[in-house]
Amino acid sequence: MKRRTVALLVVLAAALVARVAAADIVEIRLHGHYFSEPATVQITVMVEPDAANRVLRVEADGDQMYRSTDVELSGNTESRVHTVEFRNLEAGAYVLRAEVLSADKVRAVATSELMVTGR
Repeated sequence: MKRRTVALLVVLAAALVARVAAADIVEIRLHGHYFSEPATVQITVMVEPDAANRVLRVEADGDQMYRSTDVELSGNTESRVHTVEFRNLEAGAYVLRAEVLSADKVRAVATSELMVTGR
């Protein structure tokens, strides 16, 4: 019984460390969480420069609409701050997702939510 508890605690601690490490790599900042249709939403994404960083993918995933864009990253020499703008978002709830990709895997993910209200 004690071994199972210790093993579970080790797994939970590893998951927590992974989440904290991912939070150190990428972060989303919005100026507000409620917008009016047709919404233009400017998203600021902070990415910690790293030699493994190759692509920043930003997505707005809504009930009726999906938008995404990829920004190429040049590793250590890349800027920390990136701005992405999605125009004409329809009314609905959206999950914003920013993923930092290396050549072979997703290195980190940050999410946020926003709401676009109808006219």
